[in-house]
Amino acid sequence: MAKRILSLWFPYLATDRLSKHYPELKNKPFVLSASEKGRIVIKAANLLAEQEGITAGKVLADARAIFPSIDDFKYDLEVINKLLESLAAWCLRFTPIAAVDPPNGIMLDISGCAHLWGGEPQYLKTIVKRLLDNGYEVRGAIADTIGTAWGTARYGSGFSIVEKGKQIEMLVSLPSDALRLETPVLQRIRKLGFRKIGQFINMPSATLRRRFGETLLERLGQAVGSYPEALHPIKPQQPYQERLSCLEPIRTATGIEIGLQNLLESICNRMGKEGKGFRTGIFRGYRIDGKVEQISIGTSRASNDPLHLFKLFQLKIQHIEPALGIELFELEASLVEDVEEDQEVLWNVGGNPKKIAELLDNIAGKIGMNAIHRYLPTEHHWPERSVKLTSSLDEKPSIAWPADKLRPLHLLAKPEPIDVMVQLPDYPPMLFTHKGKAYKLMKADGPERIEQEWWMATGQPRDYYRVEDENGARYWLFRSGHYEDGEVQWFLHGFFA
Repeated sequence: MAKRILSLWFPYLATDRLSKHYPELKNKPFVLSASEKGRIVIKAANLLAEQEGITAGKVLADARAIFPSIDDFKYDLEVINKLLESLAAWCLRFTPIAAVDPPNGIMLDISGCAHLWGGEPQYLKTIVKRLLDNGYEVRGAIADTIGTAWGTARYGSGFSIVEKGKQIEMLVSLPSDALRLETPVLQRIRKLGFRKIGQFINMPSATLRRRFGETLLERLGQAVGSYPEALHPIKPQQPYQERLSCLEPIRTATGIEIGLQNLLESICNRMGKEGKGFRTGIFRGYRIDGKVEQISIGTSRASNDPLHLFKLFQLKIQHIEPALGIELFELEASLVEDVEEDQEVLWNVGGNPKKIAELLDNIAGKIGMNAIHRYLPTEHHWPERSVKLTSSLDEKPSIAWPADKLRPLHLLAKPEPIDVMVQLPDYPPMLFTHKGKAYKLMKADGPERIEQEWWMATGQPRDYYRVEDENGARYWLFRSGHYEDGEVQWFLHGFFA
């Protein structure tokens, strides 16, 4: 697919921003200035100020000599750059690839996007109108290359669409300033009387290089398409992402569900052919008021089943607030993994792993992804080191779960200290107190001695007891140290079912 680039130029970006915040300034000439080499220099002027002969680059004192009552405000480059980035992010509703073009422009790669709005003329008209309605003066041009689009937006008729392959025809009528050249190169070009690009575009490369250096040839090549130039998008394009433009703003949950189903069918069909599946996904709705609504899901194992994924998203659609309407839907698979074959065995037991994973996904969608965990055994004696957390249902344990020892269903990540009452030093407790509550014990089994792993750490051994209180609840307690050494502490480490 041939590239198509849209360049947007905001000639009064800084002053438009101020006029939006202070409407009383719209009918007054004003400037923004900053200190530069010991002088106060104008960095931006609104249209009314320019009509008075006051432009960017003038010294503020000279401007006041022309128009003594002109209003002056501080120019903040950081604020302007953030504004440009936010405008580029707003443009993501029209294309997945948007880049800032400092100090006052945005570049969009619109390849394959314009037909969703009825063609390039309507596409350009829609974007420009929305920006104008939002208070920003803007010019725009579409072309095959970044260079031609940039130059046409600034030095063309203001709103231009350069036909495919017609870059040279457009460039010959533009001034040499349209090539994004540095000032010294432009000055040399003007000294030779070259006012239009057409006056030198067909001259031999050796002649141009000798007189103007390599930069001119590079800029010419970028404009006509013979020299590569790439955009640097504010948001890296995801390899698995689908977008759906709406002919009319969507305001209902049913409309949102239909859009989601269409996107899932498309992206899952592609993933299925490549053996890939969702692990995490994000569904976005771009509202006509500029805000973005989004919901996200996660799966226990990679899935490209559109029905299963739709059910996960459906649980959260109620959180999408369409307001005046959603004009664009976007579905992004932010984490993708290979899909495992269905006949593989899960957790060393029989069963359908796909169905188990889907069940866990449905549960997680209701109670949260952080509420479900899977653990695997590891080769450690110390209980808190004997298990590890895994995010995959397909990971196989390196060792088997111990079958000859009883372990609690709920193991505390860190043992909690308790106070106990014992008859004799080596007897199990008769009572223990945990967080201010006393538990009277009726049964006990143990001790089970577990030594510290000397190759990892040093410390006292532990004697574990399985105990049961008068209500039938069972706990896993241990004693650290020996009474004869005078360094004994008791801890609660787990709860049995």
